[in-house]
Amino acid sequence: MSVGAIVVGVSRHRPARVAPWLLLAASVTCLAIGDVFYAFDMMPVADAVYLSMFVFIGLTVMQFTRFGSVLTDRARLIDLLALGCAVLLLVWVFVIGDIGQAGDISAADVIGALLLVGVTIRLIIATWFTWSAVLLCAGAGGMLSSDIAYGLHAAWWTEAGYMVLYLAWGAAALHPSMTRLTSPVPVRPAPWQGRWAAVLGISVATPPIVLLVEAVTGTVTDGVVIAVTGALTLVLTFTRLADSVALSQQALRRERVLREASAALVAAVDAPAVDHAVRGAVAQLLPASEITGVDFAPDDRRLTLPAAPAGTRTRSWWIGPGTLVCPLWLEPLAVARPHGGALLITGRREPLEAARDALEVLAGQAALALDRITLVEAVGRRDSDLYLRAVVRNTAELMLVVDEDHVIRYASPALHTLLGTEDFAPSATFVDLVHPDDSARVGRALREAGDGVLHCSLQRGDQTQVLVEATYRDLRDDRLVRGYVLTLRDVTSSHDPVEQLPRVGNVDTLPAWVNRRSAQHKFRY
Repeated sequence: MSVGAIVVGVSRHRPARVAPWLLLAASVTCLAIGDVFYAFDMMPVADAVYLSMFVFIGLTVMQFTRFGSVLTDRARLIDLLALGCAVLLLVWVFVIGDIGQAGDISAADVIGALLLVGVTIRLIIATWFTWSAVLLCAGAGGMLSSDIAYGLHAAWWTEAGYMVLYLAWGAAALHPSMTRLTSPVPVRPAPWQGRWAAVLGISVATPPIVLLVEAVTGTVTDGVVIAVTGALTLVLTFTRLADSVALSQQALRRERVLREASAALVAAVDAPAVDHAVRGAVAQLLPASEITGVDFAPDDRRLTLPAAPAGTRTRSWWIGPGTLVCPLWLEPLAVARPHGGALLITGRREPLEAARDALEVLAGQAALALDRITLVEAVGRRDSDLYLRAVVRNTAELMLVVDEDHVIRYASPALHTLLGTEDFAPSATFVDLVHPDDSARVGRALREAGDGVLHCSLQRGDQTQVLVEATYRDLRDDRLVRGYVLTLRDVTSSHDPVEQLPRVGNVDTLPAWVNRRSAQHKFRY
């Protein structure tokens, strides 16, 4: 029943990782099988199955602490477990064994149950009182109490703790909070501390020292307990060593990838080069099988991007269950690219969460490269505008350079003379110079891609109008312009405006005030 409850809970709630819960179900199965062999008085087989249960429980604990899940500091947990094994061995051999009141209590079972209680208590602390963790702790406590009580007095009521274990662990898997026990969180490796290394060394040295003491003082009576404890401490030590090596290799690999990406981003001269460098770095930081999509958007106007949830880190946030958003903006340089953009990576949340810090650093480097490119282009456009201003200062040519938002960046002196103004406002647009009757049509024409010619009337400061023919070139894709270049020709005359304009097939392309004057000219008799 307990195994079925765990399977149902996993299929219903779909935790981030299924392996620890399946291993927990395997440990419960071993306990049940051991009870069957115990009932048929097959004690060697029953003891072997009971010990295999602790193997599965140990694997369950290791799975619960993998990949930066609830117990982010697994090194400290392993050190404490090893110390607990050593202390329990000393208590069993030199305290309980000497007073002779142990009865039929299995030392290996008690040590394993105590360690399991300690791990589940740590789970409760790490998850801030999650019901699934509490139920796991209750089941471990029930097993510990029955291991002690049944060894002292074999009766049906002393086996009630095992029933508590079956029911509590099944309920832990059925409760919705079971997903929090495997939910990924960022890994924060702890700095090296010598005292923890000393604790681990003492724990590993304790079983052989106890064996030596018993061998010197007399007959070795606790060989099984010493062997089990020594095996546990060795497994914990090797796990600790493997974790340290894995973390060191992971840190070195990420450092190398970020260093290579930084060099590529420094050499990038445009946004596509930045995109290529970022995608290459992401492919090295994360396995291809864990990623389903990478979207590099240097302009968030072309991207539907929800705002960061309140109370989250602004360096990155999550959209849905498996999309990490890293914004491409740096606060001091936000003026360079006000529309920022973002790096979106979709895949399994667990490896993304483990590599979150590296991805945030990569996004920051990409944002810095984009800001550098934008500023360099802005300086180049400024120098081009200054060069154009110096060259055409005394020309009679009517010229305008406007950016993508139609804001005037440069206007020739002849245009100022024509309109009777010395200078324009810093945020003035070309549409602001056009007569209101023509502004909508002019704005619509400039929003369309490509070159063209349009006729409109400009409004002087004294409210008189100037009819012009504007030839515009769309140079928004040119990194040295990023806007439109307009060449104007004054076609205003004292004669009828229709006679001074080029012949067009559709009078709707003419300015509105010209059409009005043409109608007055036609019907003036």
